[in-house]
Amino acid sequence: MSDMAAQSSRTSRLRRGKLLALSGGVALVISLSIAISVGAVPVPTGTVWGILANKLMPGTLEQTWSQGREAIVWDIRFPRALLAILVGAGLAIVGAALQAVTRNPLADPHLLGISSGGAFGAIFALLHSGLFLGLLTVPILAFCGSLLATLIVLGVSRLADASSADRLVLAGVAVSFIIMAGANALIFLGEPHASHTVVFWMLGGLGLAQWNHLIYPLIVLILCGLWLLSRSRQLNAMTVGDETAATLGIPVARFRLTVFVVGALITGVMVAFSGIIGFVGLMVPHVVRMLVGGDYLRVLPGSALVGAIFLLWADIAARTVMRPEDMPIGIVTGLVGGVFFVWLLGRRKA
Repeated sequence: MSDMAAQSSRTSRLRRGKLLALSGGVALVISLSIAISVGAVPVPTGTVWGILANKLMPGTLEQTWSQGREAIVWDIRFPRALLAILVGAGLAIVGAALQAVTRNPLADPHLLGISSGGAFGAIFALLHSGLFLGLLTVPILAFCGSLLATLIVLGVSRLADASSADRLVLAGVAVSFIIMAGANALIFLGEPHASHTVVFWMLGGLGLAQWNHLIYPLIVLILCGLWLLSRSRQLNAMTVGDETAATLGIPVARFRLTVFVVGALITGVMVAFSGIIGFVGLMVPHVVRMLVGGDYLRVLPGSALVGAIFLLWADIAARTVMRPEDMPIGIVTGLVGGVFFVWLLGRRKA
């Protein structure tokens, strides 16, 4: 009877997982359609998909829309929506992985200083070093900044003997403040007109999305996401504790450092193209675990899907609340994330 009950439970979880995946896929397509449709110049959903169909398969439909609307959909809103999907998915899976290896539900790339490090590297590239490596300069220096911030956080936590997960987060917050002070100094010392652009970028935004830029976050997300997914068993073990993970043959310290480096790579590249967008990595994994449980084989893809949908809707809000002005998306995610953070603290206390 126990075997039959276990089999029934596994079948039920599998069906629920498939249903959630299907629902999430439908929600993603609907969100993408709305994200491209709304804005200062509304475009009907049918026109949106007609333009996309004609661009992907020329001559599929008779063109009944203006060249201006086609440019708005294809050159501006579609790459922007795709960047939102990539950034939301990337930050969400980084948050999920960090919460596993630190065993702290409050861990995310923003709170641990990884985003701040990426911002520092990107600001340095934009204002002081010049694009000496072409388009790759900003993402490469952003990754270097994220990696440096990660190493500093780990060093500070070891120096202060902050072995507990809570104290690791506190070390990350402290390092984040220091790095952002350095980033602000770089802005102050930079050329005034360029500095104004960087200040807006620091608040988070997707308005600079271009087709030729999307390949970099896409490649990083796919490669690093697949690596994390292949390590889902180890991530599951890390959530239980270092001792349990070690008994399963996992080199705990090396694995934790590797996850931090992979997280720094994803975060640095995403920050380079979207600016600092906080709290996505904090909120989304919690929502996903409520829906699919704690198995990282489901948590990681679920986080990527929910993170993509969430950032699409955050961008929709950013473009419509103060229309025709484009509000920085970091304001929206910060507001929602701050409320969620308070709720999570209260839930942990209860």
